[in-house]
Amino acid sequence: MDLFSSEPIAQPLAARLRATNLDEYVGQQHLLAHGKPLREALEQGALHSMIFWGPPGVGKTTLARLLAKVSDAHFETVSAVLAGVKEIRQAVEVAKQQAGQYGRRTILFVDEVHRFNKSQQDAFLPYVEDGTLIFIGATTENPSFELNNALLSRARVYVLKSLDEAALRQLVDRALTEERGLGNRHLTLGDEAFKTLLAAADGDGRRMLNLLENASDLAEDGSEIEPELLASLLGDSRRRFDKGGEAFYDQISALHKSIRGSNPDAALYWFARMIDGGCDPLYLARRVVRMASEDIGNADPRALPLCMSAWDVQERLGSPEGELAVAQAIVYLACAPKSNAVYMGFKMAMREATEHGSLEVPLHLRNAPTKLMKQLGYGEEYRYAHDEPDAYAAGEDYFPEDLEPRQYYQPVPRGLELKIGEKLKHLAALDRASPRQRRK
Repeated sequence: MDLFSSEPIAQPLAARLRATNLDEYVGQQHLLAHGKPLREALEQGALHSMIFWGPPGVGKTTLARLLAKVSDAHFETVSAVLAGVKEIRQAVEVAKQQAGQYGRRTILFVDEVHRFNKSQQDAFLPYVEDGTLIFIGATTENPSFELNNALLSRARVYVLKSLDEAALRQLVDRALTEERGLGNRHLTLGDEAFKTLLAAADGDGRRMLNLLENASDLAEDGSEIEPELLASLLGDSRRRFDKGGEAFYDQISALHKSIRGSNPDAALYWFARMIDGGCDPLYLARRVVRMASEDIGNADPRALPLCMSAWDVQERLGSPEGELAVAQAIVYLACAPKSNAVYMGFKMAMREATEHGSLEVPLHLRNAPTKLMKQLGYGEEYRYAHDEPDAYAAGEDYFPEDLEPRQYYQPVPRGLELKIGEKLKHLAALDRASPRQRRK
C-alpha cells in the first residue's frame, strides 16, 4: 500500500448522496412542499436569516447548501465547535468581497451554533443586521435556551423533524440503485434487513447510510445484505438520547405527564425509552420519588414509601432487578388516586413566606426552656392540644400576628384525601363555633 498515493480519498456514502437540488432533498415536507412558506421564499429568492433546529442526520447542512445554490449565493461555513471570532471575521471579509466584486449575497452557515458563547454570537449580529451576511444556524438544542435573544429576533426558526420510514426508504433505494451510491455493487436489501436498518437509524439518515455502507463493505458483490450482518455491526447501539439536551427533558416530561394522566402503559413506554437510551436508572428513581409527592401526595400515602423502596432496590441490586422495581413504582403511581394539594399548598406557603419576610413567631408558640424566656412571656397562654376536647384547640391561631390565617392545603375529593378533607371541614366548623384567639 502506497501511503503517499495521490488518489483522492472516497467520500462517505452519506456525502456522495447529498441532494443536489430541492427535488432530491428527502424529508421536511412540512417546510419544503410546494406552497409551503420556506419553499415559496426560496422560489422567489426572498432569502432571510434562519435557524434550523432538529436532531442529527435530518439534512440541516444539506438544506443550507441547497438554499445557497437555489439563490445563487456564496456559501461560507464554520463549525462552532472549532471556530471563534477570528473565523467569523474572515467570513465577513469574504462576504464583503463577494458583494463588491460579484454582487453576490453570502450565506454564513454556522453548524452547532448553540456552542457559540454570547460574545461569539454577538460578533456577527451587526453584519446580519446590515445585510452583509445571511445567517443560517444549525442546532440540535432548543434555540430558546441556547441562543441570544438578539440573534433569535433576527432569524426565523424552522423545526426539522426526524426522517420517517418513507424518507429513509427513499434514501436506501437511492443508495442501492444510483451510481454515486452503491449501484455499481448490485446489492439488495430485504424487508427484514430494512426493518433492522430502520430501527437502528432512529430517524437519522446519516446514521442509516453509514451503517448501510459498512454492511456493503462486508457483503459480497451482487448479494443480499442479510439482517444478521446488520445486527452484528450494531452491537448494543442505543437510540438517540442526549443526557442533557432537549430529547432528555422531553422524554422525562412525557413520563411524568403519563403518570399524572393515569396511563400506566404510556408511562412504562417512556421509562423503557429512557432506559434503552442510556439514562441513569438512579436519576429516574429520584424523579419517580418526586412524582409521588407532587402528583399523588396524601391521596395515597403508600406511594412515597413504595418509590423510596424502588430507589433503594435500584441502588442495592442495580440492573435489571432495580429497573423492574422502578417500573413497579411507576405503574403504581399511574394507577393511584391523584392529588397535587400538598404540592400547590407548599408553593403558596413558600411564596407568602418570601413575600412577607421575617415575621416573628407569636409569643405563645415560642419554646421557653429558660427562666428568662418564661418571664418574657414565651409559651404563655399556649393551649396544649391533647388537653382539649377531641385533642383540638378550637379557635387557636398558629400564624404570625401580622398574617391572617390561610388555607394552603386543600385536599382533593379522591383517595385518602377525601377523608382528610372531611376531617379538616369538621375542625373548621369547631373553629367557627369558638372565638378566634388573636394575641397582640
